[in-house]
Amino acid sequence: MTMHKGFLRTASLLGALSVILGAFGAHVMKDMVSERAVSTFETAVRYQFYHVFALLITAILYKNYRLQTMRLAGWFFISGIILFSGSLYVLTFIQAAVMPGYDWIGVITPIGGAVLIGGWIFLFISFIKHH
Repeated sequence: MTMHKGFLRTASLLGALSVILGAFGAHVMKDMVSERAVSTFETAVRYQFYHVFALLITAILYKNYRLQTMRLAGWFFISGIILFSGSLYVLTFIQAAVMPGYDWIGVITPIGGAVLIGGWIFLFISFIKHH
């Protein structure tokens, strides 16, 4: 399997997961956790969905422009989604399960955000390299 197809498949699955989690948040989470936790969950879904589109674009471009920086962009988008959105999902579920002592997971969120920014920077560098 070529890298661009792997990115396309991953983006498709993460996109479907965004819709599933968004629906779950809208219909189930509101009765389980505070408004603040619902807002955190919605932020996770929103950023995941935005970066699914970034990954799709990267995959489509990578098919024709096989630049290492574009490949890195794709991997950074995937990793950033997992770290950023994943940590926010975990924090929300911890609050729903009333499991104190796991707030340290919030430290992962800004790391994930930095990784997402790195994905955008690698994509930008790719455009500079292939003028």
